[in-house]
Amino acid sequence: MSARLVVVRHGETHWNVAARIQGHGDSPLTPAGEAQAAAIGGRLAGERFDRLVSSDLGRALQTARAIAARTGHAVVTDARFRERNYGVAEGLTYGEIGERYPEIFSRVRDTDPDYAVPGGESRRQLFERVRDAFEALARGAEGERVAVVCHGGVLAALYRHVHGIPVGAVQAIPIPNASYNALVFEGGRWTVEAWADTAHLPATAPFVEP
Repeated sequence: MSARLVVVRHGETHWNVAARIQGHGDSPLTPAGEAQAAAIGGRLAGERFDRLVSSDLGRALQTARAIAARTGHAVVTDARFRERNYGVAEGLTYGEIGERYPEIFSRVRDTDPDYAVPGGESRRQLFERVRDAFEALARGAEGERVAVVCHGGVLAALYRHVHGIPVGAVQAIPIPNASYNALVFEGGRWTVEAWADTAHLPATAPFVEP
């Protein structure tokens, strides 16, 4: 039997707008982010699903609760779906990150997948955590449909896993806030049904995982 997952990135936050790295730190949704959360909640209210799982970080929970308000599901938190821990780099802008910790990521060269900023996770550690979390969730959800609310970096790691993209390779992956991403897991294999679907949202510029 198959498991179907709808994986949602949280709505826009104030730090998204300011281009600040959030990681395990947090920033509340903007008014636009609240509207996005309500919009994806409205879309999911038109579908049948069995469980609503969320990262336990505030911005994901805020989004999940907006969905739950429309669908009536209880929100089950799971720390495995947290964003990458950026340690001492959390709260910095992308420009500040590039100056102080250029090894974290780069758009112009392969990134060292094993570099971890002090107090944080490496890209490989994030990838392995996310891979294992989604594999375990899917294998335990045969015959079910599950909605998961998480983060841009988590979705990027899932995308890499599903498509076999090396952890350190530069790859532009569109992941808009509150986007609809649907995957099916059957017989140990993943199939992507939808990715970066924003039909329920006003036109926005997508986040692209670096």
